Amino acid sequence: MAAEILTPAAVNDAVSVAFPGSRARCVELGERHAIATVTTGEQDIRPGGFIAGPTQFALADAALWFLVFGALGRIEEMALTSELSIRYLRPAIGPALHARADLAAMSRRNVVGSVGVWTVDAAKPTAVAQGTYALPLP
Repeated sequence: MAAEILTPAAVNDAVSVAFPGSRARCVELGERHAIATVTTGEQDIRPGGFIAGPTQFALADAALWFLVFGALGRIEEMALTSELSIRYLRPAIGPALHARADLAAMSRRNVVGSVGVWTVDAAKPTAVAQGTYALPLP
């Protein structure tokens, strides 16, 4: 597991340099979980006022990426999405979107996690996802 606990600020600083187009922010990070958030804007809203599926998918992916950092105990920019599937459960409406990724399994080559996405109440997810991140060779 992680040799040191990284801070969300350290993750956000590294991501802003490595992936400046990302709007996702890490707000909580541990060895077995990560929480990410994004403030939604006009570009994220579909007709009816719903947050678009691609915005939810991107945040789930970002939360898994942050989880990789916590599980490894270091920021590994070259960890790459190997697989990610999502199921939309209900409309997402609100000014912010949140996602919590939880570690399911980790090996020397992969990190597998599940993600819940929500707007107001974490107990009422708007989507659930599961994915795998591939780790670079040492």
